[in-house]
Amino acid sequence: MKVVDIEVHEYWSEYTDWIAAPLMHYYGPQKRVLYVAHTDTGLVGLGEYHAAQPELVQRYIGTNPYDWLGDVTSLGLGTAMYDLMGQAAGVPVWQLFGPRQRAFVPVGSWTVSTHPEHMAEAVRRYAAMGFTWLKFHLSPFENVLDQTEAMARVAPPGFRIHYDFTMHGTDDHMPQLLQELAKFPICGCFEDPLPGEDLEGYVELRQRTQIPIVLHHFATRATYEVFRRPADAYMLGHYTIGEATRRAGLFDAMDAPFMLQNVGGQITRAMAAHMMAAFPSATFHMINDTETRAGDVVQECIEPVNGFYQVPEGPGLGLTLDREALAERLAFQPEAQAKWIVRTTYANGTRMYNIHDPAESLFMVRPDHRLEHTFSYNAPLSTDYWDDDGTPKWRAMFNRLESDGMVLEK
Repeated sequence: MKVVDIEVHEYWSEYTDWIAAPLMHYYGPQKRVLYVAHTDTGLVGLGEYHAAQPELVQRYIGTNPYDWLGDVTSLGLGTAMYDLMGQAAGVPVWQLFGPRQRAFVPVGSWTVSTHPEHMAEAVRRYAAMGFTWLKFHLSPFENVLDQTEAMARVAPPGFRIHYDFTMHGTDDHMPQLLQELAKFPICGCFEDPLPGEDLEGYVELRQRTQIPIVLHHFATRATYEVFRRPADAYMLGHYTIGEATRRAGLFDAMDAPFMLQNVGGQITRAMAAHMMAAFPSATFHMINDTETRAGDVVQECIEPVNGFYQVPEGPGLGLTLDREALAERLAFQPEAQAKWIVRTTYANGTRMYNIHDPAESLFMVRPDHRLEHTFSYNAPLSTDYWDDDGTPKWRAMFNRLESDGMVLEK
């Protein structure tokens, strides 16, 4: 069996309607890459990734898919190879990793930090869809306690929030802030509340809170630092299949819960679930952001039930390419997201203005990278999105911001 061709389809991923506005303001339109691998035996394998890797495709042409067991070259192309291997063997992908540990894998939902009422809407919608976890990156442009209060009011029993601090970046005293958040029953876990290299801080912080600490960014890529036990659970984000498999052995030896955060559509979610189904300590909820997108390129759409994703039984990934849906995705052309003004109002009446460029994707969660202001997640403020409304007032403020970087007014 040889790989004779790999189709590469790059397309814009459309956001689902109710969450499109905040996602477009944070990130603008996002692309996704679909790999469709063909063998000389007539099998078709699927993989996807969030970025094209044209320089890698030719490495797979002419090879046997089984040459890529434990692939450390490409997560997207490796997924297609595992899909082919499973189909050729007549088994689901999880069986290529070892005995199945679980048939249902925990899965969380995702959103971006925005005004409290929209955060509450996200909880309502995702709970109705079958999720029991919601993850979001905290932003110093919103007050996290106000957001949590709004979400707690509408959350059903058992629903939890996964707070991602994106390695700190504010002047908050983290133990105190975590203590305040921990008062809410909806508080579920804290991801990356400190810089990744601050292992001493993590060890101490873990002792000072009863809420689980999740470590995502590692100084040595989830190897030596794990032996210090700086966290209660660990996250691997977009690791290749071989890298994730080796880390799974380490986490199993440490009896440490972990999860995969691989962002993508149903193909990505299915592959992550197959892996977590076989990894003994992969018991924390995976994150894929699949629920934020409208439509997909496969026929199957597996929705969570009570916070769990049922692992497809295959063979392979257990998914089927939908050519008509792919054609629709390829035809979709979103409008480019223009720069806009972040308009923030403090309780004392002060106004703060910033420019957000969607090309600077992390600005809304790490504005400290511009070195213009000291921020807090618990400041008494609220923010709205001021798009170009064609008025002289907007243009004057935009020009001023391009010159000054930030504006503070009484």
